[in-house]
Amino acid sequence: MSKISWHQVSALALAAFFVVGSLSNIFAPGSIYEEYLRWGYPYWFHFVTGSLELTTAVLLARARTRLWGSALGCTVMLAALATVTLHGEYGHGVAPLVVATLSIVVGWIAWPKRLPSSA
Repeated sequence: MSKISWHQVSALALAAFFVVGSLSNIFAPGSIYEEYLRWGYPYWFHFVTGSLELTTAVLLARARTRLWGSALGCTVMLAALATVTLHGEYGHGVAPLVVATLSIVVGWIAWPKRLPSSA
């Protein structure tokens, strides 16, 4: 039986969230598409967001790129938080804030793996 650490589980759970988010944005139903337009983004911008979220998920899934994935994920979520905050939709800001915080935690855990050993 293989042992999976909570570090791996947290990173993979976060990656799964970004997969779901990317699919929601890439195949944006009318409501999501309309929100992007209401916020002043171009009609194609949901593809950009979805692609960044999918890239985040792929980077988070591998230990070697997890730090980059957490940085990209945090950036995407902070941009989402800024968007909803600027438009006064504070209730929509809870999820991006939580996910950005989790991205920071996953990045913090991954940080030592990126530093060269001093031995």
